[in-house]
Amino acid sequence: MTRTLTYHLSNTSLEIPLTVKGFLKSKDYSTQNLKIIKQLPDGILLNGAPAHMNARLNSGDILTVQIKEEVSSENIVPVKLPLNIVYEDEDLLVVNKPAGMPIHPSQNNYDNTLANALAYYFQQKGVSFVFRCIGRLDRDTSGLTVIAKHFVSAGILGDLVAAKTQQTRCQSSTPKDPWSPLPQSFTREYHAIVRGTVTPSSGTITAPLGRKPGSIIERWVDYENGEPAVTHYRVLEEKNGYSLVSLILGTGRTHQIRIHMKYIGYPLVGDYLYNPSEEASSLSRQALHSHRLSFPHPMTGEPLEFVAPLPDDMQNLLI
Repeated sequence: MTRTLTYHLSNTSLEIPLTVKGFLKSKDYSTQNLKIIKQLPDGILLNGAPAHMNARLNSGDILTVQIKEEVSSENIVPVKLPLNIVYEDEDLLVVNKPAGMPIHPSQNNYDNTLANALAYYFQQKGVSFVFRCIGRLDRDTSGLTVIAKHFVSAGILGDLVAAKTQQTRCQSSTPKDPWSPLPQSFTREYHAIVRGTVTPSSGTITAPLGRKPGSIIERWVDYENGEPAVTHYRVLEEKNGYSLVSLILGTGRTHQIRIHMKYIGYPLVGDYLYNPSEEASSLSRQALHSHRLSFPHPMTGEPLEFVAPLPDDMQNLLI
């Protein structure tokens, strides 16, 4: 995989004197990204010639960054599987993942994952591919997720996700509307279905989460040793004895929505792990769907937003 980025520098892009390194840091390239790039042949070109990271930039200069990766993820077998790509460009993909598909290979899930599907997709294109998923979804959670195509876009998107948790920790007691995210933030809106009438119909759940003793999978609310966790929710619709709930994560802990909704008395329909005593339903997995993603493009800063409609198995509960 080769990605070439060209920056035409002007007075507005150089409001203060900058080096190559300083300019790229202003574009959110990480120190590790720059370390890799400067070791690549022709990784940094200034006006067509190789340049050091400390070279000074002037208005009218043309800075070229060449990102090259010639290896693919080891131990990921290319497998032809259904793959619903919602968006793709040179830096990332957005995929609508079906329920039942794990994100990456693990024990007993060696060849049935999103990683396997993408390995096959890029193999057919004759392009090397390192699997980098941003904001992973549980196996039985459907919906949108982002795949970075190279280490620079992965680093920038990963920093956006990490910054969301940091912003939440520093947030004032009266946060802005979480459904209207800041332009430079990574926001994922989930839709979930629970039984009954949720009371109150909107709110913020603040309860720290940690690993449940004796289990390698389960988490629980743990006020002594847990990590901070914040979930915003509001009811969108109530029908047939179910409530459709929109949720925005303030932090990204494992199983956060599933545990927080159980904590306030409304566990997700179909959640065999956190709601095992639930009455039988037509749903064979937890009723959780990654409905909307919004974030700035990692290389251009352009705002992006994607929406995936509620899948049929969840929609059928509300008909």
